[in-house]
Amino acid sequence: MPRLPILLPILLLAGGCSPLRGGFLDAAGPVAEAQRGHFFALLGWMSIVTLPLFIAVPWALWRYRIGNDRAAYRPNWDLSWWLEVLIWGVPALVVVAMGWGLWQRTTHLDPYAQVGPGTPLEVQAVAYDWKWLFIYPEAGVASLDRLVVPVDRPLRIRLTSDTVMQAFMVPQLGGQIYAMAGMETEMNLRASRAGRFEGRNTQFNGEGFPHQRFEVEALSAEGFDDWTASLAGAPALDAEALDALQEPGVPEGPRSYGSVPPGLFASTVASWRGGGTCILPPTAPEGLSGDLLEDAR
Repeated sequence: MPRLPILLPILLLAGGCSPLRGGFLDAAGPVAEAQRGHFFALLGWMSIVTLPLFIAVPWALWRYRIGNDRAAYRPNWDLSWWLEVLIWGVPALVVVAMGWGLWQRTTHLDPYAQVGPGTPLEVQAVAYDWKWLFIYPEAGVASLDRLVVPVDRPLRIRLTSDTVMQAFMVPQLGGQIYAMAGMETEMNLRASRAGRFEGRNTQFNGEGFPHQRFEVEALSAEGFDDWTASLAGAPALDAEALDALQEPGVPEGPRSYGSVPPGLFASTVASWRGGGTCILPPTAPEGLSGDLLEDAR
């Protein structure tokens, strides 16, 4: 039993459960790559302070241990200016350097800025309880809980919510941004390699929150065109299907829609701009009425 904490990381890695998989350290796009580089840069800057500390503390404990007669005994020592400058000056410089780097990265990774050259693919994302609808206005199709994108093409995602506030995040592509009812936000990304990734909502929004995840698949340009063409025979997102999406629930799996009502994204945003609305989660605390939510809709 005492050996279990030591063997556990080895067993996880051997079983393919590496902590590096599925996060920004396993980057699949330039935004996540920039985040990973910034993360390691911060570790490097912080090591200027932490490494000497980890070395000095054991050395001091050993040097001034009881029984070491060779250690200097200075009961009247009270101040060393060079030591004060070293202890306070170096961390201050490190904080300034880290702050400058954070400002540079923040402006460079503006979520509203296009990532790389080329014509971006626009995807309209609508958050429901507890699912995501991705609309492809160029092709006139949509998919539920599945975001398919072409490799090496800029991706422009416009987001809103038809319920409470939610947060869109694909760790391997990088970034996070909120989606709010009556508002439109934007996230620009780019997939640099083909593969399947996991997306999630990172804003708590009720009992279905732990299960609100969606698939992200990056395909070649030809594969993406074939995928959109294959959706032509899928069921239409009609009024009945739209009503079902607005009902709280976790889908059993991704779905596809061969056609979408024109202006669905814009009408969803406009439907919440009545002013003075109060948005309650579907699992509101006892004593609060959900009538306000229905009236706002």
